[in-house]
Amino acid sequence: MKVLITSGGTTEPIDSVRGISNFATGGLGKLTAECFLEDGHEVILLAGDKAVLPQASQRLTIITIMGTENLYEEMKRCVPLVDVVVHSMAVSDYRPLYMTGLENFPSVLTERDLLNFHPHHAKKISSKSNYQIMLLEKTPKIISFIKTWKPHVLLFGFKLLAGVTEQELIDVAKEKLISTQADFIIANDLEDIKNNQHKAFIVSTDSIERLHTKSEIADKILSVSKTYYS
Repeated sequence: MKVLITSGGTTEPIDSVRGISNFATGGLGKLTAECFLEDGHEVILLAGDKAVLPQASQRLTIITIMGTENLYEEMKRCVPLVDVVVHSMAVSDYRPLYMTGLENFPSVLTERDLLNFHPHHAKKISSKSNYQIMLLEKTPKIISFIKTWKPHVLLFGFKLLAGVTEQELIDVAKEKLISTQADFIIANDLEDIKNNQHKAFIVSTDSIERLHTKSEIADKILSVSKTYYS
């Protein structure tokens, strides 16, 4: 099998020296890549710039990813080449359109004012202002494009919530199965991810299985993939 894994988090640039990122480490993506490599498969790893990485291997290709635009282009290129996609990257929900000092704004703002405002884009935004205003726009849900690029690819998506009931977590996973056309969704709660513990559910249209560690999740993704292509 040839496998595409996304791992870590994206970083959306504010200017040439600043960006909006998240706390994703890429630990699960690293373990999953190692499982497939140890089993003799070829892996393309799209990893955030701060993600932990597996050791080099002749069967491993690592591509560093920054923002969602970069991720979209690389996935569009790579998905048609692979049999399995494990989309575990924490992708930014929003990206900056601009950031500028509060003093640059008029006292009354409409939505059109915000969208049509065009500050001077310096390579590095000045830090003289006591207050800054940033306008963010929603990023596209890249997982929703994967099945359009390759309809029969085996797709594992992920959903992270925080402080919800198990039933709510499962219900949201089932909704995401439909909206993304994924084959499996690994659903987890941030409060259940601690040290070696990583409680999660792997959800498909006809099954729900509870998992307890990152290693269990990685092993399960590998075993499901092998069964699918056996």
